[in-house]
Amino acid sequence: MPDCAELESIRQSVPEYEDHADLVADPFFERLGTTRCLSKQILGGRFFFSSQNDALLDLVETTYGGLPGYVLSGDPSEFHVELRLVPRAHRATRTPPLVQMQSGAGLLCGVMDASNYVVLMPAQRKALIVASEDMLIEPYHLRYELIEFAVFALATRGMGLVPLHGACVGRDGRGLLLLGASGSGKSTLALNSLLHGLDFLAEDAVFVQSDDLLATGVPNYLHVRADALPLIEEEYVRRWICSAPVIRRRSGVEKFEIDLRTSLGRLAEAPMILKGAVFLSAQPVDGSNASLKRLPSDKAVARLDADQPYAAGQPGWQAFTRQLVETGVYELRRGRHPQASVDALLPLLA
Repeated sequence: MPDCAELESIRQSVPEYEDHADLVADPFFERLGTTRCLSKQILGGRFFFSSQNDALLDLVETTYGGLPGYVLSGDPSEFHVELRLVPRAHRATRTPPLVQMQSGAGLLCGVMDASNYVVLMPAQRKALIVASEDMLIEPYHLRYELIEFAVFALATRGMGLVPLHGACVGRDGRGLLLLGASGSGKSTLALNSLLHGLDFLAEDAVFVQSDDLLATGVPNYLHVRADALPLIEEEYVRRWICSAPVIRRRSGVEKFEIDLRTSLGRLAEAPMILKGAVFLSAQPVDGSNASLKRLPSDKAVARLDADQPYAAGQPGWQAFTRQLVETGVYELRRGRHPQASVDALLPLLA
């Protein structure tokens, strides 16, 4: 049994507990009191977020509020995510450590440190997110590396989706998957596609049903580097981008984080059927027009496997790549102006 010092330490870390008797009776903090719950339709599934902390639920609302309620085939799967706040973590730097992944006993875990981690139970479609108070001051890592990690992993396992690192734009329910290494211009092309009338489905993570190539995503934010601004002719668009907050990636790259729910452009109203995938080449063409060419089947499969190492190990990958290659996998070399790249995509959506 814990001694008095240990009990006091536990009591201070969980303010809801007022006496030591409660701690002895509930050493795992399973009875923390009244909780609030938010329900969100995300990626085609119904997610229930519960917490005793309003700030954590406010962050969930900031992340997923105001989005189209995407529906996939059949009744939506239900998922439950509990969020728990603990005292400020004591670390040498403000930036939290990288998330370390672990699995076993039917659990998936993503751990930053002893005060910030996610425990997933895919078979039960449940997750526990524990975060320290200092993560609320700069919520970027909490949002992307803990909350989104839980949502994306549960949706992938619970709905049998193929998870892809890429963007997706389209129109009239038809979409194009934009792929390529970091810095290849996916976000810039997604931005210009949005500005020129295409619908936006996702920028960084796309999830696809392998049997019918129905793609879903979370169209909340678009991240743009400052070096993309000179390519934008409209002054009001540049002002709009520059008014957005700046986030700093783990790589050190800084980007404007544009909230698309209250700004220019159109969010996709529903999931999209993929009409192809486009790899963005870092090598531009010599002239002003962009160059789009279809890849042979063998090269397309090899390129997809190399570009998506995590997805390539997931169930449904072979069926997904087979259908996608039949539909069309292309390589795009950009012209002088982003509009040329958008124009090159349009025939694929006809």
